Amino acid sequence: MTRSKFLFMTLALPVFLSACSSLGLDSSPEYSDKSREKIYRYGSVVSDDGGIDLFGGDKKKETETFGIGVNGYLWRASLDTISFMPIASADPFGGVIITDWYSTPDAQNERTKLNVYIRDRDLRADGVKVSVFRQTKNADGDWVDATVAAATSGSLENAVLTKARQLRLAQKQAQ
Repeated sequence: MTRSKFLFMTLALPVFLSACSSLGLDSSPEYSDKSREKIYRYGSVVSDDGGIDLFGGDKKKETETFGIGVNGYLWRASLDTISFMPIASADPFGGVIITDWYSTPDAQNERTKLNVYIRDRDLRADGVKVSVFRQTKNADGDWVDATVAAATSGSLENAVLTKARQLRLAQKQAQ
């Protein structure tokens, strides 16, 4: 690499990185109510029409509801099922929802966190996986990992699948 190319890249890198700060992205761990509604309804925080078709063609609506990369029923059912927890991250194209730590008002010394993975574009029994993490406070006030009941993940997965089937039936009956 020549010296001039190195100098150019050294000077250009901070300019490109500073441009990222003007995107107006929220650095808080929770989405605003408006963003959460957009994620629920359209699968994207970016646009209200469910995404942009770069080639001008019609979008596939049957298996890719609202332009997201995973099954739309599973996506909406997952968001409905874990709606009581704060969402830290939601990726409708990769099918990953990560919640922030949540404590119930009656158990302040215990908190849980969920990772929901939507694995398929089809509504299938193995199309969703839920990972549950649990921590408790020790005597020093530090959070330490605790065991999670084996049936917890399965119960949440079944709740998501049941809700997804209900959403699908409701849409079919409305047509």
